[in-house]
Amino acid sequence: MTKERFMALLHGDGVIRMESVPLPELAENEVRIKVDCSLVSPGTEMVPVRAFRQKHDLSAAPKRFGYACAGVITEVRGNVKNLKPGDRVAAMGGGAKHANWVNVPVNLAVPIPDRLSFEEATFACLGATSLHAVRQADPQLSDYGLVLGGGLVGNMAAQLSQLSGARVLLWETLAGRRRIARKCRLKNVRDPRRSSAGEDAAAFAAPYGFDFAVFAFGGQATAAFHQVQRVMKLSADGHRMGKIILVGGCLVEVGGGASSGNLRIISAARTGAGYHDTAWEYGRDYPNAFVRYTTQRNLNEIVRLIAEKRLLVKPMITATLGLEETNTAADMLLDTPDKVMGIILKMPH
Repeated sequence: MTKERFMALLHGDGVIRMESVPLPELAENEVRIKVDCSLVSPGTEMVPVRAFRQKHDLSAAPKRFGYACAGVITEVRGNVKNLKPGDRVAAMGGGAKHANWVNVPVNLAVPIPDRLSFEEATFACLGATSLHAVRQADPQLSDYGLVLGGGLVGNMAAQLSQLSGARVLLWETLAGRRRIARKCRLKNVRDPRRSSAGEDAAAFAAPYGFDFAVFAFGGQATAAFHQVQRVMKLSADGHRMGKIILVGGCLVEVGGGASSGNLRIISAARTGAGYHDTAWEYGRDYPNAFVRYTTQRNLNEIVRLIAEKRLLVKPMITATLGLEETNTAADMLLDTPDKVMGIILKMPH
């Protein structure tokens, strides 16, 4: 077994190349993982790829990217709690790049059961992002929820809302993603571009209106916001109510006062508490009485739900490529988004 490290690097010309890069020494409270596979995010990861291809700046330094992988721990250093060599884990964060070897802080790697495939385990990170957003929505049994965007995060947010007891409607413009959503047990899937979309949504949640909406897509979303406003629950004084959760990188122009009624507009950033807090990532814990749902707890819950087949991710895997084909993966996601969604990269060893 070689420890030569291969990594996908995005260059200034917009081309992603697999290259040999040094494998750094383990830091305190880190685990070293022999990566089996990683997941390419069709959302955030494609933002720099698109930007590099537009600018075509050959002087730009190569960019490392990726943040969701799965594999086997081979070495540990320091206090890594209950993790040990030989453990199968899902990992996320700045260390979990598209590479065959990665070093990851202790709190960003979680064990996975033997019955869970590495491919499915790579969804832990984006699943935690969805779960963090759904926690902000706080769906209750028989609530009505609207999810906008049927990509990886939106699909899982809709599934998790459904698991919480809510009646969920998913809006997605791409036919391919609507088909995948139905394979994930999401029966109420519609194209919001249809002229009857608003009426259909109002009828779905009648006579109450929607209690929450999750925006899980990027780009301009002001028109969608106004469309959603009209189907949220309505108080007797004529004001719209409920929660609107912004988890995707969308841009919404919101008016204050009566123009937005009594809607609660909430941003849900990343995977939950702890991520990007270096001290926490490297082992510090938050008091559970005050911070119940850390990134690590969200990761663990997603892994359990996938292993229990309650959260379905296999239908979202539309292609499996080698690490050396990362540029092809980007081409597919950018050029044919209706045909691909979740792309798994298998590592060379």
